[in-house]
Amino acid sequence: MAATPILSESCPILSNRRERCGVRAGGVYRRPMTALADLVPATLNVWSRHGAHPPPGGVRLTCHSVPTGPIHTVLDPSLCVVLQGAKVSRAGSRVLRYGAGECLIAAVDVPVRADIVEARPDAPYVAMSLALDRVTVAELIGALPPDRRRSFAAPRPGFGVAALGADVADAIGRLLALADRPGDAPVLAPLIRREIAWHVLNGPLGAALAQIGPGEGRMAGIGAAVARIRAEFDRPLRIDALAAEAGTSAATFHRHFKAVTAMTPIQFQKQLRLQEARRLLGTGAGDVARVAFAVGYESVSQFSREYRRLYGTPPGRDARGAALAAGAG
Repeated sequence: MAATPILSESCPILSNRRERCGVRAGGVYRRPMTALADLVPATLNVWSRHGAHPPPGGVRLTCHSVPTGPIHTVLDPSLCVVLQGAKVSRAGSRVLRYGAGECLIAAVDVPVRADIVEARPDAPYVAMSLALDRVTVAELIGALPPDRRRSFAAPRPGFGVAALGADVADAIGRLLALADRPGDAPVLAPLIRREIAWHVLNGPLGAALAQIGPGEGRMAGIGAAVARIRAEFDRPLRIDALAAEAGTSAATFHRHFKAVTAMTPIQFQKQLRLQEARRLLGTGAGDVARVAFAVGYESVSQFSREYRRLYGTPPGRDARGAALAAGAG
């Protein structure tokens, strides 16, 4: 299922800010960027020249000049740093607000509703998302002191919010600079991403990031279950089979799954089905009944009820929202 980007990439800016970015022609630093005040214009500078997905890859920049309505999406494992403005993300029972100088870690694939709540034309919402690599994180966890690794053993939410640390801010500045250094980027970008993951693991969001797996034990089983449900969202959910694969009882699996994702397995699957249904409706892939069956529902009336409960309007009348979901995918 295609994941929908959280936010629009439209923003009326900013070519006149390059001299404030701490860079000169060719993207070479005049000075290190460790302060939030440096990162905002630097990000806007890169965004204005390279768009939302600058080189060397694995980075998404977002700029939005007005608040948005709710955007429903699935977060892939990533670190989202808000540099200006503010956003609210809702995942299951959890509501997380984060603004300038704060970051969200999402270590598991999780369906969310996101709203930008602070953005103006003269002070747009500015954020950077960095994809997280499971193998790299697992290697770094292995390099941590034993006491730190043991502190990650209990089931924890696979996402959270904390203040942006100076070490991470400095590394982000260096990563942004690589957009204009194609000769250095292939070598330096993986090292900087690894450095960022290391700092996060050693900070207040370390336990959340540690849920990313792969690894051994119960939490690795939950990560595998999340991946299985996402890949097979249109099939019947077999909790006993998922629990057996995770090496736990059904009751323990259910409890650990909710601890990590903030929702039950059934709620998780339902969110995935409804998001895909909205995308399909927006592409004109079929009428309501055809789409309901395509995403795994056996009852069109149940599908319509649950769709309306999530999106606030029946599927047959949600033309605008469905079109936006399809276009963003």
